[in-house]
Amino acid sequence: MLSCWKITPILPLNTHKFKASKKFCCRAENSQDVTSQPKESRKRVLVVGSGWAGLGAAHHLIKQGFLILGFWYPYRNIYSLVDELGIKPFTNWMKSAQYSEDGLEVEFPVFQDSPELPTPLGPLTQTQFTRLPLVDRLSSLPLMAAVVDFDNTDSAWKKYDPITARELLRQFGCSEKLYRNVIDPLLEVRLYAPPEQISAAATLSVLYYYVVSHQKNLNLSLCRGSARERIFDPWRDLLKSKGCEFRRSRGITDFLFNEETGCITQVLGGNARLKADAVIMAVNISTLQEIIQRSSALCAREEFQKVLNLASVDALSVKLRLDRKITIPTACNVCSGFDGSSGWTFFDLKSIYEEHENDETTVLQANFYYASSLLPLTDEQITAKAMSYLSKCIKGLADAQIIDKEITRFPKSLTHFFPGSYKYSMRGSTSFPNLFMAGDWIITRHGSWSQEKSYVTGLEAANRVVDYLAEGSFAKIIPVDEDEPHIEALRNLNRNFKEFTAQVPWASYFLQ
Repeated sequence: MLSCWKITPILPLNTHKFKASKKFCCRAENSQDVTSQPKESRKRVLVVGSGWAGLGAAHHLIKQGFLILGFWYPYRNIYSLVDELGIKPFTNWMKSAQYSEDGLEVEFPVFQDSPELPTPLGPLTQTQFTRLPLVDRLSSLPLMAAVVDFDNTDSAWKKYDPITARELLRQFGCSEKLYRNVIDPLLEVRLYAPPEQISAAATLSVLYYYVVSHQKNLNLSLCRGSARERIFDPWRDLLKSKGCEFRRSRGITDFLFNEETGCITQVLGGNARLKADAVIMAVNISTLQEIIQRSSALCAREEFQKVLNLASVDALSVKLRLDRKITIPTACNVCSGFDGSSGWTFFDLKSIYEEHENDETTVLQANFYYASSLLPLTDEQITAKAMSYLSKCIKGLADAQIIDKEITRFPKSLTHFFPGSYKYSMRGSTSFPNLFMAGDWIITRHGSWSQEKSYVTGLEAANRVVDYLAEGSFAKIIPVDEDEPHIEALRNLNRNFKEFTAQVPWASYFLQ
């Protein structure tokens, strides 16, 4: 095994659930003495992007001894990472709530403190619905048939992806109140778009991962400060201690590849030409689309042409400091779209951030998704709208005065899992033998979502590099929890039934 690789993470650094605007690149050099090794024999791995996926890939590869050029309960790989980093950035498990324009709708308990019941009885019986009748809650049960049928396989995604989330819920008898006041806002803050513009496959996958599979998955812990300061800074410090050098980047303009082998040989960025034995692309969809449009090598490949059909969602963050202390019942809150807007969330930072815990004021942060209509507004208009919405949820807020505000816009920063998007999405490997992909929009069978999915796909990309270069050891990826016995039995029964019906004459005649 060679004693050195080179890994260079470059392009936007994702320091939050949204994308940061600054651009960095990272050159990491192993602390081992490599001066005795010929320079031309050192293998180089280029990691484009330095968010959860990019740093996740670099984090594992750098440990192989080479020269290098809002967190939910099921985020087991991320929790394992922070343990490895020796940091404690998260709060304890916290209660959360959900509001509509009519007021408080749902209070979610800490399920670890409650008796664990078989799916889906825990969330159905232990969640406190303040105004939703039992008959509306029970209308969610027929949806379990689709949850059982959707087993995260390629065929399951192809079956459900062309359908909208709203149509799926309508087909399975979801009540209007349950849809409007509970499911709609939950989906909008997890998948960043209204249900009529969300894939049913993504909906079933998200509902199962966060809500249905195990009741404790509904619990979340929050970062005690900004993710950049609490996680990414110490993470980068660790990489620096192993030889990483972070630097600004002008972005990728093209790739050069060997006509005979089909492998990427150089990555062009500005005036720089970086040689690479393997490349990991760990950027969001909008950034990759910009690279594809600039790159003669990528835009000639069908798999990258398809990516140009994918879409991203705008987001907006509003941080407000108010002139008085106001009691906010729960630190994390989901809200229905007010005035016809999309779903949004707000957080009591005084209860979450250590830096605000002794403040004599109130510090709130509201995040708005599918926020294209908000981005063009002035900061004053956005602030007024945010205060109007927040005042409908929290008593006494309307009389408070704003003494400081911070508005941050994130255009095209979040993945839009629209109906039919699956056929345009990429897998972890590409037609270039040494070019690999990572990110929350990459097709993977792991079953995780959001930051956890990004990090896992980064580890998967690192493993593909290890396999391709035949160097180093594979990263250990913690799988999602296994299905509960009754869910596994139902899925086996469902698979057997589908295998039987597939043998029936004319089974393939009708539209599936």
